[in-house]
Amino acid sequence: MEAILSVKRDPRVDILRGAALLMIFIDHIPGNLLGWVTFHVFGFADAAEIFVLLAGFASMLAYGKVFLRSGSAVMMRKVAQRCLRIYVTHAGLLLTTLLVVLLWTEYFHVSPVAAAPLLDAGFYGLVRGLALNALPGYLDILPLYIVLLMAFPVLLAAMRWNVWVAMGASATLWVVAQLDDRLNLPNWLDPDGWYFDPFSWQFLFAVGALLALVMAKRAGTLPRRRWLTWLSAAYLVFAFLETFPFGAFGLPSLKPIAMDGPDKTHFSVFRLLDILAWVQIVFSNATTRNWVKYRLARPLEACGRHSLDIFALGCVLALFGRLVFRTFGRGLWLQGAVNLTGLAAMCLVALWLERRATRRVARLTLSATPVPLPHG
Repeated sequence: MEAILSVKRDPRVDILRGAALLMIFIDHIPGNLLGWVTFHVFGFADAAEIFVLLAGFASMLAYGKVFLRSGSAVMMRKVAQRCLRIYVTHAGLLLTTLLVVLLWTEYFHVSPVAAAPLLDAGFYGLVRGLALNALPGYLDILPLYIVLLMAFPVLLAAMRWNVWVAMGASATLWVVAQLDDRLNLPNWLDPDGWYFDPFSWQFLFAVGALLALVMAKRAGTLPRRRWLTWLSAAYLVFAFLETFPFGAFGLPSLKPIAMDGPDKTHFSVFRLLDILAWVQIVFSNATTRNWVKYRLARPLEACGRHSLDIFALGCVLALFGRLVFRTFGRGLWLQGAVNLTGLAAMCLVALWLERRATRRVARLTLSATPVPLPHG
């Protein structure tokens, strides 16, 4: 595990996370035509899998390093501070959503949809929402992140004792959640519980943490096995043929087998294999590090480096996008305006945050540089 101390930030992780955030914005707007080209159309997994997997990866590198350098007490304090910040962000998004929906629906005389139960319940609904007992649609991934991050110290301790025992325990919990869909946290808005069942999705988070450890020992890449790469590519072709909406384009279905869409709440094995296949192809190829050289990758990398802020911004922008589509229709000019405004705002804010962070680091470095005393 000590190998992670020498690992530098991998730009591929930030680029992929940034791309996932932009796709989450797009997918959070029903009827959005850009949704036809996001990750979920081409396989079983979607941007949520990228987000959770890389959250586990980043947590291992960030908090694992803190543990090795400063001990468990400092690490747990850092984790608690991060959880608090995520919760405050979630609470702010919940309050913003309720206020915007209330004002919008009253002004335009349309009825609320997703937030209707919370608005109807008044203060009682607000308390449930703040207690993470009522999770409206599109605001359910940050609570999952809080739970997974709170459990990270346990995962880290187990991995330090024995990595494979830790992964075996995580996999066992995932399997149990597959067999018993009642294993979930309660959601007042949905009798089936949280949309992202933490007992299932914790396995993907753990896989991300394991990925960080494996890549740290191999100079930032996964073992490259030709047979495994071909197997991964074959599975991705199968997933594409199973999920691509051929009928919407007037094409005959090319599905190899007739099957329902894999369950997302309890993180179906088909979704797991899909994201693992992508991981094998991307991170076993050292040339993917060249992504950072492309100018198009810079705003994506900036979005990934400031993921919480950009996620929150994307949620608010997607909320306005949903309300605009519902109130004024889904014409092409509105589609273009909503998507261009949202994606541009997320990228520009991310680049601004990155520039501000760079300047702050430069100032701190300059202030820490000793000034030579004059001779004489």
